[in-house]
Amino acid sequence: MSAVAYESLYTHGFARVAAAVPHLKPADPTFNGERTLGLIRRAAERHAALVVFPELGLSGYAIDDLLQQDALNDAVELALGEIVAASRELAPVIIVGGPLRAQGGLFNTGFVIHRGRILGAVPKSYLPEYREYYEERQFRAAREFVGADVEILGQTVPFGNDLVFEASDLVGFAIHAEVCEDVWVPVPPSTFGALAGATILANLSASNITIGKADFRRTLCAAQSGRCIASYIYTAAGQGESTNDLAWDGQAMIFENGDNVAEAERFAEDEQLLFADLDLHRMLSDRSSTNSYGDSIHDHRERIAAFRHVRFELGARPEQLALERTIERFPYVPADAKTRDERCYEVYNIQVHGLEQRLRATGIKKAVIGVSGGLDSTHALIVIARAMDRLGLPRENILAYTMPGFATSDHTKGNAWKLMEALGVTAKEIDITASAQQMLADLEHPYSRGEKVYDITFENVQAGERTSHLFRLANYQGGLVIGTGDLSELALGWSTYGVGDQMSHYAVNASVPKTLISFMLRWAIDTHQFGDDVNVVLQSVLDTEISPELIPGDGDKPTADSESKVGPYELQDFFLFYILRFGYRPSKVAFMAEHAWGEKYSRADIKHWLEVFLDRFFRLSQFKRTAIPNAPKVGSGGSLSPRGDWRAPSDATGAAWLEELRRNVP
Repeated sequence: MSAVAYESLYTHGFARVAAAVPHLKPADPTFNGERTLGLIRRAAERHAALVVFPELGLSGYAIDDLLQQDALNDAVELALGEIVAASRELAPVIIVGGPLRAQGGLFNTGFVIHRGRILGAVPKSYLPEYREYYEERQFRAAREFVGADVEILGQTVPFGNDLVFEASDLVGFAIHAEVCEDVWVPVPPSTFGALAGATILANLSASNITIGKADFRRTLCAAQSGRCIASYIYTAAGQGESTNDLAWDGQAMIFENGDNVAEAERFAEDEQLLFADLDLHRMLSDRSSTNSYGDSIHDHRERIAAFRHVRFELGARPEQLALERTIERFPYVPADAKTRDERCYEVYNIQVHGLEQRLRATGIKKAVIGVSGGLDSTHALIVIARAMDRLGLPRENILAYTMPGFATSDHTKGNAWKLMEALGVTAKEIDITASAQQMLADLEHPYSRGEKVYDITFENVQAGERTSHLFRLANYQGGLVIGTGDLSELALGWSTYGVGDQMSHYAVNASVPKTLISFMLRWAIDTHQFGDDVNVVLQSVLDTEISPELIPGDGDKPTADSESKVGPYELQDFFLFYILRFGYRPSKVAFMAEHAWGEKYSRADIKHWLEVFLDRFFRLSQFKRTAIPNAPKVGSGGSLSPRGDWRAPSDATGAAWLEELRRNVP
C-alpha cells in the first residue's frame, strides 16, 4: 500500500455521507429539481459517497390533492430524469423523494440513483392518518404494491422496502432507505434492512415541527441507530414548504451507533448540506462481536432471506482525502465537559460500589493499600475512603502504608503522607530497602556487592517486597488488599507478575485507563469530593511525572519515567481503545492517531510507539492478564479481565499486527 493510499479516508473504512435540506417551492418540480441538483454537485465536490434528500422533495410534501394531478407528476418525472442524467458525471449515490405513479396508484417514494441508473425505488411503508396527517388520501403503502419491479424513465427498477444497496468496492457501504413515519412505528423497516446487512440507514422525511418534536426525533434516530448498530441519516423538509397549517424546521442529523455525529442548523435561512465521515468498520466490528445481533437475524431469517441486494460500484475515489471527523485524543475521556463530569461520576461510583459490595460480602471491615504518591494509588485511596464512608465505617479502618525503596523521591513520599493524613486514614511507613537488600543478597545479585546494576530483577524485588508486606499485613490486621494497577499498565504489561504490584484481593482500577484516572482526579478536585487539603495533594500528584521510582538517580529524582520505556500513555491509551474495543487494523489506528495527535506526534513517532504497544500487548503481557484479581468493569471501552471482556492465549505473538503496520504505514 502506498503512502498516498494510506492517506485516503476511504482506504481505512470511512465513508463521507451528506444530508441535504434544499429550498423548495410547493408543486414546482422544476425549481425543486434544480435546487436538488445544486446540492448534489456540492456534495460531489466534497467527495461524498452518498447524499440524502427530504421526503417528496421534488414535488413538495404539503401540497395535498395537487399530488394527484397528472401535470404535477409529469413534471416530477422530468425533474427526476434531469437528476438521473446528471448523475452519470457525479460520484455520489443520490436518494431523492417524490411521488411515483404505479399500478394505478401513487406511492410516496425514495429514488436511489447512481451514475445514470436508478438502483431502486423505496415506497413508504406506513402512511400516517392521524391528527394533521392525511396521507392515505393520496398514497398507497408499500404493502399494497404487487410485484417486485416498476418501470421508471425506461428502466426496470427494483421496488419495495426490502432493498439493500451494497457497494462491491467499499466494504461495509450498504444502504437501506425508509420514509419519515417508517421510523416512528414499533418495528421500522430499517430494522430488517440492518439485519439484512445495511450499515447506513437513510430516512427521507418531511415532518412538520411542533414544540418538543425535534428532541423526540433525535431520540428516535439515536435509538434506531444504536439498536441496529448502524448509522442513521435523517433529513426533513425546510424552507419553502407550504405553511397553510404547518411549519417546518429542516432538521437534518447523522448518527453512528447511537452517537449524534452531525446536526444541521434548524430554521436555517440558507440551504443545508450536512456532512459526516462515517466509520463503517465500527458498525461491522460491533455487529460481529454482538452475538445477540446474529440471534435476531436468525429469529427473522425468513424475512431477511427475502431481502434483495442491489449491488453497484462506487467507482474511483480520491487517493488523498483528509478525514473530516473529530477523532478524540482521549477516547476514554469525553471532550464535552458536562459529559466528562458524568463519566467521571459514573466510573468513580462503579469503583466505590464494587469495593463496597466486596467488603460487605466478605464481612471484612478493613482495607490495606500501599500508597506511593502516584496517580493510581492516589485514586484507589480516595475510592476506598468513599466506600468506607458509604459503609458507615471509620476511615481509620483504611490501613495505608507508604513503602519507600531505593529510588523513592521525597516529593512522592511527601504527597503520600499528606494525602493519608488529609483523608484521616491509619497511615504508616515501612521502608523496604532493608528487606529488598536482603533479597538481593540472597539472590547474589551484583547490587548487594555494591555494583550499580539496575536490571529487571532489581526493580521487581522492590515491587515484590511491597506486595508481600501488604498481603502479610492484611493477614495480620484482618484486611483486604486493594490493588492500584490500572488498565493501561495491564495492556502494556507494566506491572510485576506474581507476588508483585499486579496482585491484590480486589483491584479497583484494573479497567480504568491511566488517562481517565488523571481526569478523574481533576474531577474530584473540581467537584469538591473531599476537602481543600485533599485537593491540594491531588493537584500535586497530577503535576508529578509518572515513574515507578525503582531505579536511583541523581538527587531526589529517579533515572527514568515510565513513558520513556513504554511510550506516552495518551498515545498508548488511544491505541488500546481502538484495538481492544473494535479490533481495528494497526494501519487504521495509526491513521486515526495521526489525525488526532498529528500536531504533537509525527507519523514516525506514532508508528514507533504503536509497534511498542503491539509487541507488549500481544506477545509480552497476556500471561499476566490471565491471573489478574477480581475488578469491576467500568466502561464499554473494554476490560482485560479474562472473566469479563478479554480472552487470549498467553503464548501468542504480535507478528501479524506488526507486519500489517509495517506493510501499510509508510
